[in-house]
This record gives sequence, structure tokens and C-alpha cells, in this order.
Amino acid sequence: MESRNQPECGFTQGTADARRHPRFRLDVDIRIDSRTAGVLKGRTVDISESGISALLRLEVPLGEFVELEFMLPFGPVTVYATVRQRNAFRYGFQFVESHSAHKIIQATCRWLSAQQAVRRAR
Repeated sequence: MESRNQPECGFTQGTADARRHPRFRLDVDIRIDSRTAGVLKGRTVDISESGISALLRLEVPLGEFVELEFMLPFGPVTVYATVRQRNAFRYGFQFVESHSAHKIIQATCRWLSAQQAVRRAR
């Protein structure tokens, strides 16, 4: 049985449609530091090179600038983001450019893409 802190990863079919970058399923803990809501904990749903979505129990205002912390297969990430979308308890965050974090996110997305290709070939 996998630990709740181990990433569960895979390609999210049909979600790359009109987006710049494909999204990949990612199920890890996330910490959100919000100026208005304080520190929140949630669980990620998916990730791309430009953003991440997560399930949260408390509300974060759309448009707010937040700090995100989460673990990826290539290491821990601390990155700033803007809250772009909300659908019930699911939030979409758009990353604000961070060179060091972007390298880890980009490497993870490449790795997830390769994993997805291997699964399709089977």
C-alpha cells in the first residue's frame, strides 16, 4: 500500500484541449499560504508546467496571490501562484514564474509524459 505522501501520477485524458501545456494527474499533499485565508492544506488533482489544481476545504478568493508548497518526484517545490479558477472545492492555480521551481515542475511533467506513453504502449 502506498503512503498518502507518495505521488500518484498519470496523464489526465482530455484535459490538454485548449491549454498551453498538458495536465497530468498528481495526488500529493499541498500547503497554501493565503493572505486572506491563512495557511490551508489540501490535496492536488493535477499539474502542468503552467499550473496546478487542488481540492481545498476552505475558500480562497479568486485572483489572490498565494504561496504553494508540495512534493514532486524530483523534489520539494515552493512556488507563487494566482488563484485562477474555482469549481466547488476544486481550485486552479496558475504559477508565477520561478526559475528553480519551474525546472522541477518541467522535469516532473516530462517524466509523467514518458510514464503515460509507456502505459499507452502496453
